[in-house]
Amino acid sequence: MLKTVKRMTSGYLDQSFESRSSLHDGKPLKSLTKYFNRSKGRDALGHISVRHKGAGAKRLFRQISTLEENLNIEAKVLRLEYDPNRTANIALIELTTGEKKYIIAPENLKVDDVVIAADKAPKTIGSRSMLKNFPVGVTVYEVQTRPNSTNFMIRSAGASALIMAHDGDYTLLKLPSGELRKIHSASFASLGKVSNSEHSNIRIGKAGRVRKMGIRPSVRGKVMSVKSHPHGGGEGVNPIGLKYPKTPWGKIAIGGKTRGKKNSDKFIVKRRRKKR
Repeated sequence: MLKTVKRMTSGYLDQSFESRSSLHDGKPLKSLTKYFNRSKGRDALGHISVRHKGAGAKRLFRQISTLEENLNIEAKVLRLEYDPNRTANIALIELTTGEKKYIIAPENLKVDDVVIAADKAPKTIGSRSMLKNFPVGVTVYEVQTRPNSTNFMIRSAGASALIMAHDGDYTLLKLPSGELRKIHSASFASLGKVSNSEHSNIRIGKAGRVRKMGIRPSVRGKVMSVKSHPHGGGEGVNPIGLKYPKTPWGKIAIGGKTRGKKNSDKFIVKRRRKKR
């Protein structure tokens, strides 16, 4: 749910915020947080290695776990929290052993709910199991890229994948991008979809808020000097003087291939949909 701010000055352009009334308003659990120094777009010498990145507001890193680390052990949801390092909300859970952990919170997860990672099909939102245990037509999130891997996909706010079919050792998933991909059926996934689905509708509203997010201003290449950008130079308002727009490094900016080849491309059944 979003809450809007009435335009009081010209600096406010109808800002909207995520409503956090249902989230914990205190500090995170200290034992599961740590300080981390973000690179801020600079290399070891302090030179800009990635443009448009700044410091932003200081953050504590929350250590996120997955339920299959403690297989067949139930966990109770203690509270839901905001995490500044990701678009989704997180949940603090307590295992029956007394250990506390953070997990990615799914949509409609509530305090006192019980989640578990088991060998059979999960019945509650947020519980995890192998893909082969899910029926066709179910939505899942936080999917392992391969069995026993610590790499996951589909973890951003509101994201989910649809189970299309089971074929031998592999399960066919429809990813949020529209891509159809085979994932090994022994890979773990969570039932449901990621929380905070309204995140994409947030209107930032003013430049100062963007700076706190760690994003620096972008300057058009057209208004730069000749040596700073291929579009630069010239007197007054003029076109870029090129047949195709180019990046600051002279490569074609529109229409060029940006996706490299990977060994896992053999598992792609259908490429992601093309954007108009």
